[in-house]
Amino acid sequence: MVAGGRLAECEDVEITGTAQHEAWQSRAVPPVEQLRDGLWSIPVPMLGPLRYVNVHAFALDGGGLGLIDAGWESDEGWTALTDGLAAIGGGVEDVRGVLVTHLHFDHLGLAERVRQASGAWVAMHPADAAVVASPSHRDAAAFAAAEVEFLVSLGADRDDAVSDVGPVERLMPFTRMAVPDRLLEDGDLADLPGWSLRAVHTPGHTPGHLCFAEERSGLLFSGDHVLPRITPNISTSFDGLADPLRDYLTALGRVGAAEPDEVLPAHEWRFRGLAERTAAIAAHHEHRLAELLDAVRAHPHSTPWELAASLTWSRPWAEYERRMRIFAVTETDAHLRLLASRGLVTTNGGTAPTWSLAVR
Repeated sequence: MVAGGRLAECEDVEITGTAQHEAWQSRAVPPVEQLRDGLWSIPVPMLGPLRYVNVHAFALDGGGLGLIDAGWESDEGWTALTDGLAAIGGGVEDVRGVLVTHLHFDHLGLAERVRQASGAWVAMHPADAAVVASPSHRDAAAFAAAEVEFLVSLGADRDDAVSDVGPVERLMPFTRMAVPDRLLEDGDLADLPGWSLRAVHTPGHTPGHLCFAEERSGLLFSGDHVLPRITPNISTSFDGLADPLRDYLTALGRVGAAEPDEVLPAHEWRFRGLAERTAAIAAHHEHRLAELLDAVRAHPHSTPWELAASLTWSRPWAEYERRMRIFAVTETDAHLRLLASRGLVTTNGGTAPTWSLAVR
């Protein structure tokens, strides 16, 4: 899921998904669209402010369909996906393979139902596959306990951590997501006949996030790595990357060095102007890092939980709770770790480490 900091639309970005943009402005779900010969976008509704995920369907040489992402697991999502496939003249039974950009529920969630209905393979990067298959992600109680302990280590009161993580039952659907049967490393070509989709490893939002570059048409399927309106949430987790924001910015620079014919993100709308967009996102994070450094200067020996309350968010901090507060605190922790890798802040260690300016 995406829950990053807000960033104003970049004026240098050209909106090419006009129907998607118009639907967004009217708070509606966009239509199924044919984007190229044999390529369609199918919006699948999801919970949260982003409202839907763009599933991309490909007609394959020799028959059948391939998908990039599957959508949020729900009966409403399943109906939208199957109706969308019917609208392009196919059905879920025609799906041969599902390329998953990353492990979040709005992307991987429906993949298991698709696999059960069609026999399709499911492919993702090994780093995300390892997380999905790990014992802590296949057992809801273990998942909840690990997340609570991680939040406590960031300075949360245990009761607040338990409340924000929520009841174990709420986590059950996340433990049943598809474990992939194929793995894709950086640079691998996906097995979708008639298309040349090359995997581009873009860690940060998750350890194994993948974009897909379609080499014949010049399209980039950017998943959640680059979106036209907001920045993706870059957070730490109990089993994630050690310095996810550093990894994200490195991958962002790599992706932004090439200019595709069009960017097809998993949310919001299609656009052109990748270099300008990636530069704007990088600048946003530098601004955020500077704001956090000022907060550390003003509040030395503070935990990430305490520092998050000192930052600017899209609504008053007192209104943050549950998953949104988790996103905010773990995003703050990711920015602290990057500041530490730059030698600007230091931690005292301990059970719930606090942060102060580094002695220069």
